[in-house]
Parts: sequence; structure tokens; C-alpha cells
Amino acid sequence: MMVKKALPFCGQQLPDPILIKIADYIIEYKADNSVAREMARYCLMDSLGCAILALSYPSCNKLLGPIVPGATLKAGARVPGTDYQLEPVQAAFNIGAMIRWLDFNDTWLAAEWGHPSDNLGAILAIADYLSRQNLQQGYPALQIGDVITALIKAYEIQGIIALENSFNSVGLDHVLLVRVASTAVVTAMLGGGREHIISALSNAWIDGAALRSYRHYPNTGSRKSWAAGDATSRGVRLALLAIKGEMGYPSVLTAKTWGFYDVLFKGECFELKQEFSSYVVENILFKISFPAEFHGQTAIEAAIQLHPQVLSRLEEIDKVVIQTQRSGKKIIDKVGVLNHPAERDHCLQYMVAVALLVGSINADHYQYPMASDPRITALRKKMVVLENKKFSLDYVDPNKRSIANALQVFFNDGSHTIEIVVEYPLGHKRRREEAIPFLKQKFVDNLATRIAEKNCTEIHQLFADQGALENIRVDKFMDLFVI
Repeated sequence: MMVKKALPFCGQQLPDPILIKIADYIIEYKADNSVAREMARYCLMDSLGCAILALSYPSCNKLLGPIVPGATLKAGARVPGTDYQLEPVQAAFNIGAMIRWLDFNDTWLAAEWGHPSDNLGAILAIADYLSRQNLQQGYPALQIGDVITALIKAYEIQGIIALENSFNSVGLDHVLLVRVASTAVVTAMLGGGREHIISALSNAWIDGAALRSYRHYPNTGSRKSWAAGDATSRGVRLALLAIKGEMGYPSVLTAKTWGFYDVLFKGECFELKQEFSSYVVENILFKISFPAEFHGQTAIEAAIQLHPQVLSRLEEIDKVVIQTQRSGKKIIDKVGVLNHPAERDHCLQYMVAVALLVGSINADHYQYPMASDPRITALRKKMVVLENKKFSLDYVDPNKRSIANALQVFFNDGSHTIEIVVEYPLGHKRRREEAIPFLKQKFVDNLATRIAEKNCTEIHQLFADQGALENIRVDKFMDLFVI
């Protein structure tokens, strides 16, 4: 696709440095690191598997399809696991919501938390749409290699900004960074140049940020499962506007009184202590075993280890002590009634209770009838959640980035289990070699819930071969996921 003509900004001042930095990274960085591209392959694989599994749940399905009945688009973007073919903004919402629905996709933990794979809603929708449109007009289709490159850059933008800058501490939700990253990469995919990217980015920041209300008591709700779809689709819309020549706002962050920093960030400027490269995708955290908020993953592993010792002594339990990191206590330490799955998969006590009772946890355990098991309520009432200062320090230590939890069960007779400490969950980089076979099996299992066996075989063969995967046309690849 031809690069679009440059467009002017509002006024004559130079754009804010971070807008320039992101745009230059998008245009100039080659993303040719073989380790990064291999990890991006696993990220794409895992995200699509999570999306397919989400289709097993009616609560996800009801939000999918065109925004109004019948608003489909011939030669539009495919929505995996369905027969929908949509314009790219709504396709991005569909794909993004599916990937995020079960809280099973990859994760990034730093000063801000988030899920960089959320950006694949925009990336896959635009890549598929452009491929089909290009073919109709006699131009080459995009290849999955182009998706891999965009993935690496979107992960990096979201993750590096998140390293030192805490949006949650001022009540803002991390999906802001999904919108920003999606806007940047999609504008470039559409043929936009440096000025287009900066203009689109400025509008992404002007949108402000969603509140975190829907992630916390008393308003925890299912919006947390589609908020990323909303953010990544917004990125597509803003990119399309920029390509049409819509103006940008160069001091959107730094403008006195009305800029992002003054209005929403307590007057503080963002810190970017690390250059954009491929650090984030190389260090991404996978959710291998449990569809659950990531700060509780190691607590679940510990609970599963204690399951055999506890199951026959449930009535004798005096208390269950959970030590966690500051972020875990802030996000998922929840007491009281949990009214729906969106609350349960973000409740540390609920997740630990299920793991102690069952010896595992999956998405069905957040639904009824498990959710009404009185033993879960009884166990939750006996739980004490404490911040472990060392865990909090190791969580932010760049040489560790642990997500530790400790678990110990005490009985009425004064006896107790040993304390189980798990510092790094299975999906952590320090356990990557151990995790990859399980990650592949997760994809096999998830894909089989929806996709025809013949297509599954072809998809698995592609993901087993980096070169073959990167060289397949995006439209042909997406057609493999159609039912």
C-alpha cells in the first residue's frame, strides 16, 4: 500500500516527545530479532486459542457480530471461530473481546498491568481487511509476517509505557495503553507516515482513559471482558480518521491545564527509562494453566499442591493465610458476595478456595453450579490476605519480576501445613522451557472446541514452522478459522 501524503498539525509547535518517539519506533524499528519473532508466534497462537475457547460461553457470543443486524461487509475482516465478515472497526471489537473474555491471554506486569495481546483485535482485523481489499484491487495481500511485526511493536509500546507509569494509581484503566498501541501500529499498517501516526496517537490520548470502576467492588462487571475489544477497535477508528487527513493535536500530553498530564496524571510526565525494541514480547507472561487474574496464578499453584492435605480436613480448618504482592492485594483481595464470573476470576480467595477443593481451576469453575458451592464461601471467610514486602520488592525488581504468593493452612488442633511459596508462575520467562509444551497443548485443546479437525491439523502445522507461518497470506490464514 502506498504511504499517504503528510498532513498538518493543529498550530505550529512540535509534537510532544513521546508521540515522536512512538512514531519513529513504528517507522524505523525492523523487528527482525529471531527470538522476538518466535515469541510473537507463540503469542499469536495462544491469543487465537483463547479467542476460540471464549466462544463456548454465551455471555461472550451475545456481544459478537455486526454492531447492528445485517451490517456485514463482503471482503471484510473475518472473526475467528464464526462466519462473520465485518468492517474492521467492529471486527477488531469482536476479536479483542474474544481474546480477553476468559482472562486467559498473555499478561504484562509492571507499574501498570495489562494484556498486550488485546491489540491483536486491531492488528488481525486490519491485516485481514487490507489483504482482501488489496487482492480485489490487484495488490499483494499482507502476510502473517506483517502481523508478527505489528504484534511485536504493539506489545512494546504498551509494555514499555507500563514499566514506570502507573495509571491504576490515579484510577485509570490499562486499556488506555491498548488504544494507544493499536492506534500506532494500525495507522502504519494502513499506509500512514510519521505525521499520520502522530496525529492518530494524539487523538488516542485525547480520548482520556476508562475508569477502573468495572474492575473493583462494588461495580466489578463483565465490561472488563470487552473493554479491551472496545479499546483496540477505537484504535482502528482513529487510524482510519488520520489516514483521511484528520488533524492532530501536538501538545495533547503537555498542554497546561488541558493536557493529559495535568488533567489525568496529577501533573506528572511519563517516564520512559528504556528504549523501544522487542523487550516486552521476549519477556511476556503466559497464562498456561489457569484462566485467572495473573497476580493469583502462583497462589493457585500453591493451593493445588496443598489440595491432597486439605480436602479431607475442610471442617477442621481454622484459617488460610495467603501472602501476596502489593499489586495482588490491591486488585484481587475481595470479600463479600461475588455475583458473577467477572468478580470470581478476579478474587484471590475464590480462586484459592476452588484450587484447594478441586485441585485445579478452569473457566467453568467461575460459573454455576461451582459458584454456589457452600464450601467455597466457608473457605473464603477463613482466609487472611497479607502483603509480603519482599514479594512486593521482587515484583518490581527488573532482574526478577516475580509474581510470588505463599499459602499455608492452619487447623483447629494447632497443626498446620507447610508454607508453600511459589515465586514464578509457569508462564514466566524463568520457566519458559518448562511451559512451552503446556502452551502448545493449551492451543490444541482450545482449538478443538470449535474448529474442524482438518483445519486444526493445518493450523498446527503452520504454527510449528516459523517460516511457513510468516509467509502465508493473512486472508488464507484467517479462512482456516471460519466455521
